[in-house]
Amino acid sequence: MRPTEAGDAQRMAQIQSNWKVTRMLRLAPWPATQAAMVEWADLHGQEWAAGTAYRFAVLLDGVMIGAADIDDIDGTYGEIGYWFDEPYWGQGFAREAATALMDFAIQTVGLKRIVAGHNAENPASGAILKRLGFHFVEDTMKFSKPQGAEVPYRMYAYEA
Repeated sequence: MRPTEAGDAQRMAQIQSNWKVTRMLRLAPWPATQAAMVEWADLHGQEWAAGTAYRFAVLLDGVMIGAADIDDIDGTYGEIGYWFDEPYWGQGFAREAATALMDFAIQTVGLKRIVAGHNAENPASGAILKRLGFHFVEDTMKFSKPQGAEVPYRMYAYEA
């Protein structure tokens, strides 16, 4: 993993052009465009400098296969998330990236409470969170930008 760079925008757009990936995300634009990804990636360095978000590209053999981030940081609170290109699902990459992200969040950023959630149609993401020590908090509804509607969402929390 490494911090995202502006040059990652093209690959981010490729990955998020797959509806199976993007439909599980809350805030991703649909359809994905390189322009939208460039705009988003341009903010990452500012967020990093301000300490409000840390976004990482997940690489395999030098190719970006997904992303993992900590955002909404407020003091010792933050939220993690991750997404991967479909060919890399079910191979342990999300768990490995989320584990590294949690280590960074706790040891480097100093977070004490971390939350995460997933679209209820994506139980594999919830399984990863449980393996990382998150506990289930609630079922709720959250607006999904790509779906343009409220969707069932499962929320989890971790206390360091």
